[in-house]
Amino acid sequence: MSSTGELRHTALDALHRSLGATMTDFAGWDMPLRYGSERDEHIAVRTRAGLFDLSHMGEITVTGPQAAALLDFALVGNIGGVKPGRARYTMICRADGGILDDLIVYRLGETEYMVVANASNAQVVLDALTERAAGFDAEVRDDRDAYALIAVQGPESPGILKSLTDADLDGLKYYAGLPGTVAGVPALIARTGYTGEDGFELFVKPEHAVELWQALTKAGEGAGLVPCGLSCRDTLRLEAGMPLYGHELSTSLTPFDAGLGRVVKFEKEGDFVGRESLREAAARAEQNPPRVLVGLVAEGRRVPRAGYAVVVGGEVIGEVTSGAPSPTLGKPIAMAYVDPAHAAPGTTGVGVDIRGSHEPYEVVALPFYKRQK
Repeated sequence: MSSTGELRHTALDALHRSLGATMTDFAGWDMPLRYGSERDEHIAVRTRAGLFDLSHMGEITVTGPQAAALLDFALVGNIGGVKPGRARYTMICRADGGILDDLIVYRLGETEYMVVANASNAQVVLDALTERAAGFDAEVRDDRDAYALIAVQGPESPGILKSLTDADLDGLKYYAGLPGTVAGVPALIARTGYTGEDGFELFVKPEHAVELWQALTKAGEGAGLVPCGLSCRDTLRLEAGMPLYGHELSTSLTPFDAGLGRVVKFEKEGDFVGRESLREAAARAEQNPPRVLVGLVAEGRRVPRAGYAVVVGGEVIGEVTSGAPSPTLGKPIAMAYVDPAHAAPGTTGVGVDIRGSHEPYEVVALPFYKRQK
């Protein structure tokens, strides 16, 4: 929300409306939910390509001689070990180990980093980084208004982007970024995404967003590119087993509770916020394993939703965190935290309590969907 309580609009707002998008309030931003059929948009990304406006994400720039040291102290990952031009998935935790947000950090240069936070947590992350910067020779800058973010995702996305840039896309690895121009627009071109497909995220100045969107749309005409809203982005990330803050991640969970303890790098030099609490959480998880995040596939047609109880023989053994119909599998799916005794793939006899009826589900390993390399 803006300070006046009004919804914020991205630089592409008028364009979305001209395309007939259904808009929705997402973390204080007026964002496109879908343009037509969310199922068609989902399938386009899986089989061809989709175009997303992600300008609601929160970009925070950290610069200065001690930028790396600050981020190593503020975040749980080893950020100083990230080479220029590469990116890393990490988390920012509270002193008690609870997850404040999951982040992608790009190292743009020797002493310059860009932290990308979820829209709903951008202010919280900015405040925490600013507070944790005390005593470091580094500057934390709110760059949320400095960027528009457009993503092109799907198997046809490399070909579409190649027609608009002379940047070395073939040499650009997953979780890497490089400066270049796309359709004449200066951009940070990152090979990242939240769909389970190959794809790119393009950080540009807001005044260039419409021009870039239109160029990508034209370049993608022959490849079946379609505009995509947040609704299919959610089903795509769910099929790919990717966590969403507020569903699979929260301040009440540590990375070890979420099965993501691998992002915590105890071996890095120096202290970091939450280190002691996270050590205790790691030890607890070994002694007394927490609930495990698993996939659930429905035997019937009823769709589970976040907060629904997972049951075995009338006993509650877990809780659904995200659920939706899966266009790829043709069945309802869910992610859920369940007791370790019922977490093995193939476990049967598991149900989801959907309005008093215990619907049968099969436990499967995540992700539900993995693209062919």
